[in-house]
Amino acid sequence: MKRIYYIVACLLAFTLLPAQAQEENENTRTTQQQRKGPRASRGERAVTKEESGLPELTVRAQDLNERLTQQIGNARWMRVVYRQVDLTKEQNAPLYYPVRPMNGQMNLFTILFQLLSEGKLKVYEYLDGYEVFDDEHLVNFKELLDRFHIYYEEVPDERGGEPALVINESDIPSEQVQNFYIKEVWYFDQNNSLFDVKTLAICPLMTVDNDFGLTTSPMFWVPYENIRPYVSTSYIMTSNLNNVMTFTIDDYFRRRMFEGDIIKTQNLLNQPLQAYCPTPDSLKKEQERIEKQLVSFEDSLWMKPDTTTQVVNSKEAKKAKKQAEKEAKAESKKETTVKTKAPKAQKSTPVRSVRRRR
Repeated sequence: MKRIYYIVACLLAFTLLPAQAQEENENTRTTQQQRKGPRASRGERAVTKEESGLPELTVRAQDLNERLTQQIGNARWMRVVYRQVDLTKEQNAPLYYPVRPMNGQMNLFTILFQLLSEGKLKVYEYLDGYEVFDDEHLVNFKELLDRFHIYYEEVPDERGGEPALVINESDIPSEQVQNFYIKEVWYFDQNNSLFDVKTLAICPLMTVDNDFGLTTSPMFWVPYENIRPYVSTSYIMTSNLNNVMTFTIDDYFRRRMFEGDIIKTQNLLNQPLQAYCPTPDSLKKEQERIEKQLVSFEDSLWMKPDTTTQVVNSKEAKKAKKQAEKEAKAESKKETTVKTKAPKAQKSTPVRSVRRRR
């Protein structure tokens, strides 16, 4: 009997061990799938890829962005200027319209907001008179939404990570962003004999209607070099007469097609123009003075011909031309008078015939 019990126990052990091993394998597979996340089919992957409105930054785009970056390390002269660009003006309207995405077109703030929500862009805190673009001053996207009261929905992550933030297109406050701060530098590179303007960073300003009226508050700073690869493929319409979209947002900034008022220049006291220009008239005069300084510095770099000698030479040339015309007219009159006079008839003298005598 002991042998029979021993044989039955061995048979049960051989039958139960493969079943337990199979269950353990299935458990390990399920845990691995939970760690990696749910497996999506080809159709689901295609849908999630199409949902992202902006393309991923390729290596080729990064290389092109580095080559287009203007190097200002060798500049012997530079001046940092802050401008406020009003998007309600007709000259700056291409950065504001369309307010809502339409036919694949988006305005500048919508592009920035979508890049920020997808984690493709880093933005930095706005500190009055102090811009530092490092990891300590990075802006948290959720805190930004809470600060400016932008509606969002938290979707829990199946992997147990941080919940995803879902924002509808209608909740993106693109129509409330009607102004931008633009930080640019005017520089002269003596090694390359180049005088140019470079856009350093931009800052959107959000206008909110509250109990105190209309208040405008800056949102964040973003270096322009970080958004150039994305806006270089976003075409905009720049004219009401010609509706063909031939320029991109990058062209709009590089060609300086916008119109902005100077609000500050980098100085030792770090003061804006309003600190020492209390009245609107004095502020306007100071803005015009700074604009003239920038233009005059560029004009002073290149040698121009003396305009006084050109004026004297032009006057002498005019006198000589008039004198030559008078002489030509006098000669032509003489020739016409000579031609009109008839020639005098000469008197004929009789010819005597002389005979030869032998």
